[in-house]
Amino acid sequence: MGTLIDRPASDAHTAHARLFAPLRLGSRLNLPNRLAVAPMTRVSATAEGLATPQMAGYYEAFAAGGFGLVITEGIYTDKAHAQGYLFQPGLADDAQRDAWRSVVDRVHAHGGRIVAQLMHAGALSQGNPHRIPSKGPSAVLPKGQQMTFYRGDGPYRMPEAMSDEDIAEAIDGFAQAARRAQQAGFDGVEVHGANGYLLDQFLTTHTNLREDRYGGSLDNRLRLTVDVIQAVRRSTTAGFTVGVRSSQGKVNDFTHKWAGGEADAAQIFRTLGALPIDYLHTTEFEAWRPAFGEQGPSLAALARRHVPVPVLANGSLHDAMQADGVLARDEADFVSLGRGALTHPDWPARLRAGELLETFDRGLLAPIADLANAARHREERRGQRPGGLS
Repeated sequence: MGTLIDRPASDAHTAHARLFAPLRLGSRLNLPNRLAVAPMTRVSATAEGLATPQMAGYYEAFAAGGFGLVITEGIYTDKAHAQGYLFQPGLADDAQRDAWRSVVDRVHAHGGRIVAQLMHAGALSQGNPHRIPSKGPSAVLPKGQQMTFYRGDGPYRMPEAMSDEDIAEAIDGFAQAARRAQQAGFDGVEVHGANGYLLDQFLTTHTNLREDRYGGSLDNRLRLTVDVIQAVRRSTTAGFTVGVRSSQGKVNDFTHKWAGGEADAAQIFRTLGALPIDYLHTTEFEAWRPAFGEQGPSLAALARRHVPVPVLANGSLHDAMQADGVLARDEADFVSLGRGALTHPDWPARLRAGELLETFDRGLLAPIADLANAARHREERRGQRPGGLS
């Protein structure tokens, strides 16, 4: 099943012209359109965290399919406590840096731009071969269960509270990973401050019980994100794009909302907007829905009120009308797609041509959300179609 854009290709392009307008991030990064690939964990690297040829083909397909910006899956930043999943790629050493070069080159060969998302899992680590136990802002047991499609099993483990030395090591890990990303040829980095991972754990009151400069007030709980972004900027050269991702919901606490509502959102976004960033990436389940309650602005719209840089909106925007509507209402400057990009790596080209946009098939991510499973699933589906045709 899918949605057919039933109009001539030229009309399809006109109907969604906003999505295909160029956009500039920072002083140097020019995007050919407003369509980005959202970061999606694929647990398909080698056991040593090296990007593979299969991953290079995966990312290349998005650029060849017309996405103006590709954001990688979360990449772990150090060989201490950052890694969240087995077979997650890293930028924690030079070998990992070098393995990314072919990925970057193949995206660039199609005129695409690629940003490395830098991630520290913190207390949500469920597959770290480097150091155990996991570390977080406080010794608080995470909610929920580990994610089986990322090879997790059972409840999360109790983390240890991070010391000042642990925090300094995590900050330096982000900075060094950003430096390696620039050396590998990436067009920028996105600091992962969302979805319940380390920086979000520090922001969240029930996971941050600290009484030092990193706990208590909202300003203090934001301090680690501020320190990380400033360190990332210092470790890279002028003009290198730096973004940050922000959310309310978490991978283990999907419906979480900021307790202070719009007032908290305003303070968070003003703080982030005052940092040396080039874009802010917000994510909700449905990007156009009110961020708080039944009425009011979306999270992306709130961000756009309070930050001076472009806002990237994510959340169920594989529906082209919803994606276009977010831009038309000035709630965001560009949009990122997850499920739509997985379904059709050439989603932008299909939209321009008025071709069929199929619904997302969850079999692409089950039982394991890696590229090998997705390839097997697509092959099985082709074999089930008449004549074995795709």
